[in-house]
Amino acid sequence: MTGINRRQLKKDELKRDIIDAAFEAFATAGYHNTGIADIAATLGIGHGTFYRYFENKRDIIDHVVADVARRIVVAMSEENDPVGARTLGEYRQQVARIGDSLVSILSDDPRIPRVLLFEAMTVDDALRGRVSEMLDGMASMTAAYLHHGVGLGYLRADLDIEYTAKAINGAMIAVVLQDMQTPDAAVRTRFSDAIQRLMYDGIAARESD
Repeated sequence: MTGINRRQLKKDELKRDIIDAAFEAFATAGYHNTGIADIAATLGIGHGTFYRYFENKRDIIDHVVADVARRIVVAMSEENDPVGARTLGEYRQQVARIGDSLVSILSDDPRIPRVLLFEAMTVDDALRGRVSEMLDGMASMTAAYLHHGVGLGYLRADLDIEYTAKAINGAMIAVVLQDMQTPDAAVRTRFSDAIQRLMYDGIAARESD
């Protein structure tokens, strides 16, 4: 590795460290109660170093939200091709994995929903719009799985795919909010099972469809 590559790697690592430190600070103290000095002090760097990577506090929360969005997309899509299931058993397993992955990534690290659903929404209209777009993107991913289920005949042919996807994702977020208040793996499992039962018993195809 050349000297230039090593320097770039160190710069990338420090940028990553600043984003992580800001994420922790925003989740713990809140966006509005966190200053650049707080983030810099956590890493033992000066203000000048911070400003070599980010314009201001508003700039860094953009990066924090983008990083959270990336983690959620990976959780929902990893090993879960929307058209990968070919049997009812595979489809049910896939839906369970997707739901569990989303709830887990949001519940296992409570900083994620705290920053995403609370702190980011208080910054300004632009950031609220970004979060809304991210939630719409999550719903679109869920809709792709529902569309595949309809195509295979596992779900109702007259299903309103767009809004059913939003309803399912809303239920998952409700699980996360509940878990933030009273973390309990057993309750989380019950919620997950209830959502899946709602899908299979509520929107599953019937012989008369």
